[in-house]
Amino acid sequence: MRAGGLCVFCLALWILALPSQALDLNLPQNAKQTAARDSVFDGVSVPVGPFQNGTLETRQFEGQVTRRAYRINAAGLTALQILAPLRDQLDAAGYEILLDCDQISCGGYDFRFNIEVLPAPNMYVNIRAFRYLTALDPLGQSAITLLVSAADSASYIQIIHAGVLTKSLELTPATPQEVAPDTPLDGMANQLAVRGHYVLSGINFPVGITSLSDAPAPELAVLAALMSERPNWKLAIVGHTDTSGGLEANLSVSRARAQSVRARLIEKYAVDPARVDAHAVGYLAPRASNLTEDGRTANRRVEVIVVSEDG
Repeated sequence: MRAGGLCVFCLALWILALPSQALDLNLPQNAKQTAARDSVFDGVSVPVGPFQNGTLETRQFEGQVTRRAYRINAAGLTALQILAPLRDQLDAAGYEILLDCDQISCGGYDFRFNIEVLPAPNMYVNIRAFRYLTALDPLGQSAITLLVSAADSASYIQIIHAGVLTKSLELTPATPQEVAPDTPLDGMANQLAVRGHYVLSGINFPVGITSLSDAPAPELAVLAALMSERPNWKLAIVGHTDTSGGLEANLSVSRARAQSVRARLIEKYAVDPARVDAHAVGYLAPRASNLTEDGRTANRRVEVIVVSEDG
């Protein structure tokens, strides 16, 4: 381990023609695995140039494909801070760097939506702060791609290795943080675009409780990713209650619930505060009867509404 390094575990990539030599990519100490997806035999189009003139230059690799995503819970990191040590390791091991670009030189929005990205919330791409690297092994038999995205409170790394391998990608420890939500990014985007609103069904508040628990909230990660990909959207987070108690008390409770969701989006997922407001409705907009327990439970909800698409 290099002096001052942050590594406590290593990612071992084994190349067929070099059975006695292993490349250890040292990840940061606090990187936690969020996703793993392997294919015994698959084909992958690997970017080898930026998106320009309406196209993305790629190269096809066939063989075993391993995909990993990691989250780093640390504030203030840049994508280059995370990528540079990994790039140095690849360079030292004799890998040829075919592509090394940031969010601007890669091609921005068009590049991001023409590359393979593991689904949110396991992998989050900040369209304003990411870097991408493609490298070819010394014998030209396999490729490795690194996608690094940075936000205010956390950063993400995606590693895809495609080509001929003698062993599967191994990582210890592998501790999943959040499972994929029931509603994927496209589903939430479609409802917000078509209906203009979306109920966060995974956010449930017991009677009288106004603060979010520390439990994972995958829907918020998806919502944050969606806002990153639609930078002109401004949203309202609206709190609703059942009819237990008076109107003023319920307005206060529903406002506090909306504010707690807004705060989580800002503090954990780096959403711009100017793009999301918190509002209270109390019990004035029920979606079910308040005469039954099931109805009252359904009415205690937090809803997302698209307010505008202003820049």
